[in-house]
Amino acid sequence: MALSRFHGGLRLPPQKPAAAAAVVPCPLPPELVLPLAQHAGLAAEPCVVPGQVVLRGDTVARAAAGLSAPVHASSSGVVRAIESRPLAGGDGPCIVIEPDGRDTWNRLPPLAWRDAEPAALRERVREAGIVGLGGAAFPSPAKLAASVATLIVNGAECEPHIACDEGLMRERAGDVLHGAALLARIVGAGRVVVAIEERMLEARAALATALRESGLEPIEIVPVPTIYPEGGERQLIRVLTGREVPAGGLPRDIGVLCHNVATAYAAWRAVAHGEALTSRIVSVTGAGVRAPRNVETRLGTPIGFLVGAAGGYTGDAARLVVGGPMMGAALPHDAVPIVKGANAVLVLGADDIRAQAPELPCIRCGECSRVCPAQLMPQELYAAIRAGDDTEVRALSLDACIECGCCAYVCPSQIPLVDAYRQAKRAFAEQRADRARADHARERFHARTARLEREAAERVERVAARREALAQEQAAKAAAEAAPEPEPPKTMGKSDVLAAIARAKAKKAAQGKPPEGDTE
Repeated sequence: MALSRFHGGLRLPPQKPAAAAAVVPCPLPPELVLPLAQHAGLAAEPCVVPGQVVLRGDTVARAAAGLSAPVHASSSGVVRAIESRPLAGGDGPCIVIEPDGRDTWNRLPPLAWRDAEPAALRERVREAGIVGLGGAAFPSPAKLAASVATLIVNGAECEPHIACDEGLMRERAGDVLHGAALLARIVGAGRVVVAIEERMLEARAALATALRESGLEPIEIVPVPTIYPEGGERQLIRVLTGREVPAGGLPRDIGVLCHNVATAYAAWRAVAHGEALTSRIVSVTGAGVRAPRNVETRLGTPIGFLVGAAGGYTGDAARLVVGGPMMGAALPHDAVPIVKGANAVLVLGADDIRAQAPELPCIRCGECSRVCPAQLMPQELYAAIRAGDDTEVRALSLDACIECGCCAYVCPSQIPLVDAYRQAKRAFAEQRADRARADHARERFHARTARLEREAAERVERVAARREALAQEQAAKAAAEAAPEPEPPKTMGKSDVLAAIARAKAKKAAQGKPPEGDTE
């Protein structure tokens, strides 16, 4: 198929030693630390207590109302604590499990995906806690709610060092393709495209073989150029369809849905095997690792333990990064656990870390604009941020920045452009949160005022009703007291009886008859 080209981007050396090795399992760590916020949206809510025994796949935290996802035990064992632990973005609440070593599963009943209703399949994806595994960790059921014409399954991981998706496609191609067909059934997509980097020859061959053997509906396997950040959702859609996702819009607005290959694989395991999302493949790589490789590890595994599964640190290890060198985040230490969106652990050597050169004034060379895949003007955006001109910052579409780092990579003045954009986004997010809190407080105040007014009016009505009832009762009582008492019915005493007998005798005597009882 003919491919289009997105604006900007960089051709970076792959540097993917992990891709050459087979995927290996990580042993069970002494403890598993499961953050409640492993996804975009609201943190999950614990539904277990310390001391409780759990099996692998048990729900240990339910999804909150709204955008959220549940969290599941990644091995069988005992819940030891629910407490704050260090995470990539600062401390956060976690459920700590001590594995029992048996790794006993509690699976959901498998579903016949061809016969089940799309709504039932989507609900299974929700129950299994599946989120986007390409890094964004957006809850997958929310993306699967709308019907689309085209489903893109993204296997283009163009950032250096990251090779987890390549290992997955090479070794589990059949499950990836079944997952793609499953997602297409949920959203009603008539066209399914699996995008893969043109350099991934073994993975491509594995997918082609699995497609021939699977008997699935036609799925297109399309190699794409290795240009960073072609794995970005909007950039890949542009390459494969020639269409642009509108500014401020979503891919579904143009009838397209994009999911990572690992997400498709996880969805298939949830539906066909009843497995919740409890593990993932992570690239453990960099000059600071003895044996770079792809490792399948349980969620909640401390990063230091995971590095041990790749041979441990070299003496040259200097910096720890979760993610790739362009968009990853530096970690303060290796006690941070692996979460759903963690696709790589990069251990940089001393030679990888260049000394921070002093920031120089912008020379207006325009290189940052040339490589920006979002077609922004990074230098103008940076100037507006430095000037504190929030109106101009918004007008220059800060929200459209994908933080890919291309601009900072090519800047000859060593200006930390991406750092400035991230700080500005955080500031705007805090402003939005403050406004939301103020709006919420205002709504609560108005609701309370309305409630108090309603209760006061109801009290007035109740008092008036009681007064009316009392007045009616008093009026009835007064009327009853004013009415004359009826005379009691007369009763005949003995004297009355004798008088009646005497009257009867007198009457008979007057008629000339002797009274009864008299003798002549």
